[in-house]
Amino acid sequence: MATENRKILQVLEGKTLSPPPIWLMRQAGRYLPEYRQTRAEAGSFLDLCYSPDHAVEVTLQPIRRYGFDAAILFSDILVIPDALNRSVRFEEGRGPLMEPIDVDGIYALKGDTIGSHLSPVIETVSRLRVALPAETTLLGFCGAPWTVATYMIAGHGTPDQAPARLFAYRNPEAFDHLLAFLADVSAEYLIAQIDAGADAVQIFDSWAGVLGEAEFERFAVKPVRRMIDAVRSQRPSAKIIAFAKGAGILLKHYRQAVDADAIGLDWSVPLSFARDLQKDGPVQGNLDPMRVVAGGRALDDGIDAILQTLGQGPLIFNLGHGITPQANPDHVTALVNRVRGHS
Repeated sequence: MATENRKILQVLEGKTLSPPPIWLMRQAGRYLPEYRQTRAEAGSFLDLCYSPDHAVEVTLQPIRRYGFDAAILFSDILVIPDALNRSVRFEEGRGPLMEPIDVDGIYALKGDTIGSHLSPVIETVSRLRVALPAETTLLGFCGAPWTVATYMIAGHGTPDQAPARLFAYRNPEAFDHLLAFLADVSAEYLIAQIDAGADAVQIFDSWAGVLGEAEFERFAVKPVRRMIDAVRSQRPSAKIIAFAKGAGILLKHYRQAVDADAIGLDWSVPLSFARDLQKDGPVQGNLDPMRVVAGGRALDDGIDAILQTLGQGPLIFNLGHGITPQANPDHVTALVNRVRGHS
């Protein structure tokens, strides 16, 4: 199938489009009433992720409603540890929980069950490519090794990921082994998504911002570069977006070091710095999700600032992190209309 009309792929090739293409992180989610209905039908959150019928439906819902330029596979970054038999579960009000891993557990990890465990997710990707409009880019994704490792070490999310940082200082060899292992199995997972029909993939490093400079290089840069090299060694034309939330000034080095086709920017990245980053290639972002909750002038001003500063270069318009459950669906309509009305 021809892909030349998929605008996000054009931007990932370095082209500047006006208006820029748009999609939103977590665009299929709890702010949509149709999502909440499907989520209730599916049962648990992981049941939703592993049911191709339900996962396809919730992925398509925001495309039907808003006509975004990309659909992103509905899944979760923690399906990788779940496939590694870490007993992942999601509890209302507490988020993801799993059995914390220790040094012995790290060295005992085997990836031989991942392919079969995640086969329903790959089926979802295949079905989405058939169901989506021809002009809509299909994005696959996974978590970056550092972010996935933080949950595996602590067994849950923590505000500053102190358990993983402490574990890494005390057990450097085991932690490096864990990151390399996660990089390798995650790369294979991304390749499977690409082979199933994903046009591009995004690597989410949601906890990169808690790392110091040396740790960022070792835990965020090195494993993601290992992933990208592994994907491109088998699929040289793969398009990859890397999102290191909270990396700040380190994004300049990150872009060059990981060699992604585009980098995602969180809302704390100054637009003047974002413009400098854009000189080296495409950027994605970076509207504060709270502006979508607020609506009105706050939303309009945030959109306009990004378009005025970054609209003259290769830009994929997005939020600086995932849309929140409090967001009004009508505000998203206003967002899409304002971006698409820009020239």
